[in-house]
Amino acid sequence: MTEPTPVSSVPAKPPEAASSSVATPAVLLAPPPEAGLSQTHSGIQLWMHRTSVFLFVLISAVAGVLLIILPWTPEWTDNYLLLSFPSLRTVVSNGFFRGICSGLGLLDIWIGFWEALHYHEQQ
Repeated sequence: MTEPTPVSSVPAKPPEAASSSVATPAVLLAPPPEAGLSQTHSGIQLWMHRTSVFLFVLISAVAGVLLIILPWTPEWTDNYLLLSFPSLRTVVSNGFFRGICSGLGLLDIWIGFWEALHYHEQQ
């Protein structure tokens, strides 16, 4: 009875045959030439990116300030939404929960300013 040959014992190509079949010209690897239209799009995309980073920083700073200040005001617990849920109102009025919300506000401000400080335009 003959033993079956394992799949891993398939002979490989000789090295000289492998190198001759991979002859790819360098022209295929060169990037395509840029047209005048792509310059216009890159300018628009650059300003859209700048605007989106500015809006992200602005929104995260405003949300962070609100999350720091709002939990310590009376409006936090005396609002229309929590009047019908007294058990949720006790949880929300807890100092630990308010501290967590203020901590998230600090984190939100830190993320926004970190994004602003590490902004760089890609060429």
